[in-house]
Amino acid sequence: MDNFIFNAYTKVYFGKGEIENLPKEIHKYGTNVLLVYGGGSIKKNGIYNKALELLKDCNVIELPGVEPNPKIDSVRKGVTLCKEYKIDVILAIGGGSTIDCSKVIGAGAYYDGDAWDLVTNPEKITKVLPILTVVTIAATGSEMNKNAVISDPKTNEKLGTSSMLMIPQVSFLDPEYLYTLPAKQTAAGTADIMSHIFENYFKEEVGAFVQDKFAEGLLTTCIKYCPIALKDPTNYEARANLMWASTMALNGLVGAGKPGPWICHPIEHELSAFYDITHGIGLAILTPRWMRYILNDKTIDLFVRYARNVWNITEQDPFIASNMAIDKTEQFFIDCGIPMSLRELGIDETHFEEMAEKSVRIGGLEHAYVPLSKQDVLHILRKCL
Repeated sequence: MDNFIFNAYTKVYFGKGEIENLPKEIHKYGTNVLLVYGGGSIKKNGIYNKALELLKDCNVIELPGVEPNPKIDSVRKGVTLCKEYKIDVILAIGGGSTIDCSKVIGAGAYYDGDAWDLVTNPEKITKVLPILTVVTIAATGSEMNKNAVISDPKTNEKLGTSSMLMIPQVSFLDPEYLYTLPAKQTAAGTADIMSHIFENYFKEEVGAFVQDKFAEGLLTTCIKYCPIALKDPTNYEARANLMWASTMALNGLVGAGKPGPWICHPIEHELSAFYDITHGIGLAILTPRWMRYILNDKTIDLFVRYARNVWNITEQDPFIASNMAIDKTEQFFIDCGIPMSLRELGIDETHFEEMAEKSVRIGGLEHAYVPLSKQDVLHILRKCL
């Protein structure tokens, strides 16, 4: 296990009705509030009205319309509002896209240059407005981590940035807020959670037994509860466990002491940069193909552990067991209603060369658990067709 710093300092209010604590937490920072959200779903399900009611003594400025893959123009609009209205605190209501956008807005409020600079060079992030979140989907875990991913459609770039200063101060997680999620978003969100875990589980670092057990437990949670939530969207137990799994999967707990680049995320970022597809769906398509590609004598022990501890596979031949686990992973995504080919999303090979080159260069895939070259990524992408 490598050295690490773990500092998950976000205060979490988890459970039914915990949003009632929003006013006292907001008032710790001020009364000028930037409310950031996406489409109209929070107005339909009542969360928007509830938030405004609780913040009736605040000066609330709104930034609606944040995209599923948040665009830099939305960040720029938010930064302008922060400076114009002297915003004290940002309240993000939504999923990872809204929260990611809010994080970079919060950093941009203290930056004199263009906000895209903070995406390409996070060292320029020196101060961030306090960020509070109300989570409406189990997926990214952005409510308790330092990361943000922003897109620039003009250049077909989708890049991650990161700063400890961007970790939200307070997050509200009410599983009942997930009841109205479309099945597609429930499934894609679960695939996103699982991918975060896979990225940290399949690493070369050995001896991180605790982290790997956390990972296996979170994976089995997703496998157990996603089908239940799809069948019964108002099942509180299923929604609660998926919601907490999402937060735990990417708050630093699973990846502590396990350095090294992620693999499927940089490749998927290129897919959604060019085609604006749902992030979790892209990850679900890529993951089994990547797993099959890296299965070899070096990785076999880890895949067998995955087969045994996550899927309860007892087959003794290690390669057969490993392939059975990969097949079960793919079938799980299919059973959740996720398309398993890029062609189903209208994607062909047109941009594969550029995608492969950029994912290796930006993602540092030559240093991955199993190093990948441009040709390796091209092979994986073509298997996804």
